[in-house]
Amino acid sequence: MQAKMKPAARIYTGLIFLFLFAPILILLVFSFNEAKSLSVFSEFSFKWYRELLRDSETLTALKNTLVLAISASVISTIMGTGAAVGINKLRNKAVKAMYDSVTNIPMMNPDIITGISLMLMFVFVGQLFGMATSLSFWTMLIAHITFCLPYVILQVLPKLQQMDPALPEAAMDLGCTPLRAFLLVEIPEILPGVITGFLMAFTLSLDDFVISYFTQGNGFQTLPIRIYNMTKKTVTPKMYALATLIFFAILALLILTNLADSGEEQPKKPRKPRRHKKIEEETT
Repeated sequence: MQAKMKPAARIYTGLIFLFLFAPILILLVFSFNEAKSLSVFSEFSFKWYRELLRDSETLTALKNTLVLAISASVISTIMGTGAAVGINKLRNKAVKAMYDSVTNIPMMNPDIITGISLMLMFVFVGQLFGMATSLSFWTMLIAHITFCLPYVILQVLPKLQQMDPALPEAAMDLGCTPLRAFLLVEIPEILPGVITGFLMAFTLSLDDFVISYFTQGNGFQTLPIRIYNMTKKTVTPKMYALATLIFFAILALLILTNLADSGEEQPKKPRKPRRHKKIEEETT
């Protein structure tokens, strides 16, 4: 039996959650405020959501952010999955430990250091090739792929280590090529890790400000940078409405990630012999 939580522990836990979620609750409530006041709630209204939909600059920044996040997460998921497969196949423990350490560097490195170093590299390469503008959408995309890759690798690699190494070998014994064995056997086994890595990369790219700020090009503005520029002027509840939409979008991604993880933790049914027959039929 699980021990019951003491009243003092319950109060302490409640205060911690109140401290964490009170700002989000205030933001959500005042996004539906009719008045412009950020302290007095006058009447429930969707006024600021309608104002947000009329803001063309914010909508353009949202479109840029989604294009950048989807592109970066797809590319980093493909590259990260391939890198995880390569690292998992290494047999030299020293080399494998070196790759693990190198993978952790972008996550441990402060964002401002990563942003400045990438900006200097892009400017250097641009001047080296005589480019008029060194920073653009492509530099932001490369920067986002750089800091998303380690998270994908660290999500896929444990799934590869948990997988039975005899499965792809059995598929190749039944006539599969190494590529088909990877697609038909390994991918289904590591798919939860791939999905989780994709969602994490998408969330990180969607939320990034520091690295995007240093690597952005002229005429391409992401949503976090747009919000930062809005704070320099008079703050309106339109920003509350925007932040509320972002909060629910991130919440939906977290729910999908947790559902994928919980589905994976359920005990799997024993494999039926028909699976081997199916693989053999597909290879002929």
